Amino acid sequence: MNLKFFKNPPGCRVAPGIAILVMAALIFGWLLFTPIQSVYAQSPGQSPAQSLAETAENVHSPELAATGHSSLNNADGHTTGHPPNLGEILPLWSVIPFACMLLSIALMPLLAPDFWHHHFGKVSAFWAATLAIPFLMVYKGIALYEIFHILLADYVPFIVLLWSLYTVSGGILLKGTLRGTPLVNTTLLIIGTVLASWMGTTGAAMLLIRPFLRANNYRKSRTFMVVFFIFLVANIGGSLTPLGDPPLFLGFLHGVSFFWTFNILPHMLFVAVILLVVYFIMDSWFYRKEVPDGPPDDGVKEPLRLTGIHNFLFLLGIVGAVLASGILDWPDVHTLGVHRALQDWARDGFLILMGVLSLVTTSFKIRDDNDFTWFPIVEVAVLFVGIFITMVPCLLILKAGAKGELAVLINAVKEPYHYFYVTGILSGLLDNAPTYLTFFNTALGSFYPGMAEKPAVDLLMSENAIFLKAISTGAVFFGALTYIGNAPNFMVRSIAEEAGTPMPSFFGYVLKYSLIFLVPIFIIMQLIFF
Repeated sequence: MNLKFFKNPPGCRVAPGIAILVMAALIFGWLLFTPIQSVYAQSPGQSPAQSLAETAENVHSPELAATGHSSLNNADGHTTGHPPNLGEILPLWSVIPFACMLLSIALMPLLAPDFWHHHFGKVSAFWAATLAIPFLMVYKGIALYEIFHILLADYVPFIVLLWSLYTVSGGILLKGTLRGTPLVNTTLLIIGTVLASWMGTTGAAMLLIRPFLRANNYRKSRTFMVVFFIFLVANIGGSLTPLGDPPLFLGFLHGVSFFWTFNILPHMLFVAVILLVVYFIMDSWFYRKEVPDGPPDDGVKEPLRLTGIHNFLFLLGIVGAVLASGILDWPDVHTLGVHRALQDWARDGFLILMGVLSLVTTSFKIRDDNDFTWFPIVEVAVLFVGIFITMVPCLLILKAGAKGELAVLINAVKEPYHYFYVTGILSGLLDNAPTYLTFFNTALGSFYPGMAEKPAVDLLMSENAIFLKAISTGAVFFGALTYIGNAPNFMVRSIAEEAGTPMPSFFGYVLKYSLIFLVPIFIIMQLIFF
């Protein structure tokens, strides 16, 4: 019995250089701390430490705890979901660790592939510490709140959903003889695009990527196939439900109704149909060039069949848990200064249970035959915790709107197509889940300043629905723009490389595929719908 999928991924070996990591983070903290102190020194009255400590204490005040919401009163007497003013005073250079994290993901696999393969976990931890340590030094309790908030309210449900879908779908194996002709490949892409909204882009991608690769193992030109698989199955197809793509799931957590996203069905069909037609034409051309006599005959053909089909019950359980968490209205619980509804914790626990049950009830041989390993999901979990932590200053500055360092950008975002492009471009560069949340909050603040989140979201879904459509399509569609735009992109690339399919570098993916195929289609879609 081969239990290779239980082996530790190489990127997560314990790092011996913790002292170097901490020292570098402290040096960066000193460089960051000095200019911020001078900013505060211009404000009479309280010292920076006093002001921040008082704000942080307010986060945990008994009055706020009694309300069940992590809110504070701003200058106008309205409540806000985060401690006030932090995004207004953060300098733009506080996003340097985040930029370095992205550059590491983009360049190191190309420039130092062996080092990256064995040490990507240390790189992620380094940049996370480089932000977290000075952030805590300068902003103390309020920084602790912001870090815990993004980890508990956003990262934990994000990674739990991905893990459960990845684990359950990895227990379903498509067996039999399948040859990758243009018609077969296009059919698989259509099936994956349809499934993505209901079992998640992660679930659909993990279910089909290995059969897709095995069906085309006799083909020479496979790279473009995997790229279009990422476009359609790992991104575009997840447009219709909160299960489909992480940004829509975050929107669901913040009050967008489960079936509202069906409003972007026309946008999804427009992009998907064009991409499928382009793919079929390209695949047909390569097929005629490479195998003019048709696929080779390997002997006896086995009929197609699914094994591990009981895992579909666990997938239904995941769907039901997500739906229930949006319907139930249980009280909030206070965890490390962050308020989350009890049904959200219950949903996360149930999703973990579905994954565990899948592991227990599914034969090891099925996962082994499916070439299942933990590496892709661990890579995503490790890299994205670094992305989420280093992204905190960037998100806070964006949420500060006209009072933050990016006031020029925020003030320019007024029309639906502005939201589409800004959300989209930043989604491709920053990861689409938190970017969606940022401009979702930007829209709420622009149209309904000071209003409680639930009624504001209800109004955004109705009277300003075109803006929410622009944000949703921008986040989901542009997530296909880069490898870091959406978590399943990483997984598909990793699995394809493990299977022997060469994949383009970060910039090769963007320059050879995204800019040529995706961007023109997005521009045409915007001109039609926004």
